[in-house]
Amino acid sequence: MSDKIQKSYRQTRNIYDDVLTRSKWWSRLYMDVFWGGIDDNKIAAKTLSYIPDDFTGKLLDVPVGTGVFTAGKYARMKQAEITCLDYSEDMLAQARERFEKEGIGNVQTVQGDVGALAFADESFDTVLSMNGVHVFPDKEKAWYEMNRVLRSGGSLVACFCIKGESRISDWLMHRVLSRKGWFTPPFETFASLKERLEKDYLLEEYHKEGSMVYLKARKK
Repeated sequence: MSDKIQKSYRQTRNIYDDVLTRSKWWSRLYMDVFWGGIDDNKIAAKTLSYIPDDFTGKLLDVPVGTGVFTAGKYARMKQAEITCLDYSEDMLAQARERFEKEGIGNVQTVQGDVGALAFADESFDTVLSMNGVHVFPDKEKAWYEMNRVLRSGGSLVACFCIKGESRISDWLMHRVLSRKGWFTPPFETFASLKERLEKDYLLEEYHKEGSMVYLKARKK
């Protein structure tokens, strides 16, 4: 499965940003037809707004992807200590290039697996996961590891796809994106995710837009 994910994201490295940012006519059509017109730009902005620009702690971004949404934010977070992790070297290469162009010097990029994070317990004040959970091949390990490296009282900030909100989105996730290796089942519903999170976190923000959820939760 991991090799399949690596290959799938290597194949899409030239269109990944276009799809997420709706920057092409075909990507806007794709988002309108299959995702009900949701705008990842707006959801990303809302998600990132949960982290203040003057944040001074340690932040883990997993998966960083290409940094298309976070580069501008990190350029303003000059006092933060940021670690960006991704399983795909292709994604990391694009993120590094983007951060260098922005002149961001307080970001470390690391290749790694969210299911086996090479960090000590409670190493981070905030864990950020954008457009990642629906991709993670072993979600139980991923949830465990993200919680493990987050300090008590720290914030989990995330956005990702869920099922149960749109038949056509659900069909796409299961029948197309999962088979290609871009998504990995099982997927949470809005209700099942809330139940999962409330075992370990206090939900401060919890919203959905179409088949996307975005949230901020504080570790108990």
